[in-house]
Amino acid sequence: MITAFDIGGSSIKAATVSGLNDISVLPRRATPLQDFQLFVEILREFIAENPTLGQGVAISLTGIIDTENGLAKCANIPCINQRHLSADLENALQMPVWIANDADCFTLAETHFGAAQEHENVFGIILGTGVGGGLVLNGKLVTGVGGFAGEWGHGPTLPNETAHWPEPIPHFKCGCGQKGCVDTIGGARGLERLHKYLHGSDLTSTCIVENWINNNTHAVQTVHCMVDLISGPLAMVLNVTGSSVAPVGGGLSQSSQLIELLNEVVTGKLLRKSGEPIIVPYQCQIEPGLMGAAVMGLQNLKLA
Repeated sequence: MITAFDIGGSSIKAATVSGLNDISVLPRRATPLQDFQLFVEILREFIAENPTLGQGVAISLTGIIDTENGLAKCANIPCINQRHLSADLENALQMPVWIANDADCFTLAETHFGAAQEHENVFGIILGTGVGGGLVLNGKLVTGVGGFAGEWGHGPTLPNETAHWPEPIPHFKCGCGQKGCVDTIGGARGLERLHKYLHGSDLTSTCIVENWINNNTHAVQTVHCMVDLISGPLAMVLNVTGSSVAPVGGGLSQSSQLIELLNEVVTGKLLRKSGEPIIVPYQCQIEPGLMGAAVMGLQNLKLA
């Protein structure tokens, strides 16, 4: 049927896809960063693994495709950055090409294979190096104008007061150019930034979370401040989208205690009250980017 790809800055993962229950993962290859022709050739070699897979190519990408002009925004893979990537690949491969952000594909994967099965409206949360998200409504991926739907990490939405710190916490400048974005304190780098501001200590996010679990006073303050500050914006997103579940992926999701705390604080701020957890750890274990890309491709062929 199709070939699915999960393309990151270090490797290209691929799978042959004949149906939702027939997805075979192939050995990964290094991502060519500077050579677009080599990039295309590697995709061709993957597709040639099964000559019957000529109905299309579905790609999960570490970056976005601007839905208005078709340009890829993918700074860590220069050879595809600012290209009309779908059109260029369709021309080179002579078959339909569908591309979505990796957070979007994560959300699709969780909807069909993970924690969000049986849910129609799903908000996927990424708490990795930074903060990202994806949105599925009525079982279908929503990208929106510009391809930014689900990107809750950016926008000046953070409060600066929390019961866990005696003074207002300043709004840090974000890489997007704004101040007060969730991304500035919500991901791993943000947690580290917040801890340094509060306590003057350079620690990795992993160390901060471990110290919090072990009841270290400084780490407890940092983690509770972070969760308290990002919980309001997240609750608003869940209210607006009507999402009944929000699976969490990314490095910080490895702490089940952190996800439990985030769920407790956010659900206390939601309009909808539920006896079941809403913010939950991800469950799709088989390359969620690939699995989400596979779903996207099959949906475009009206086969899922």
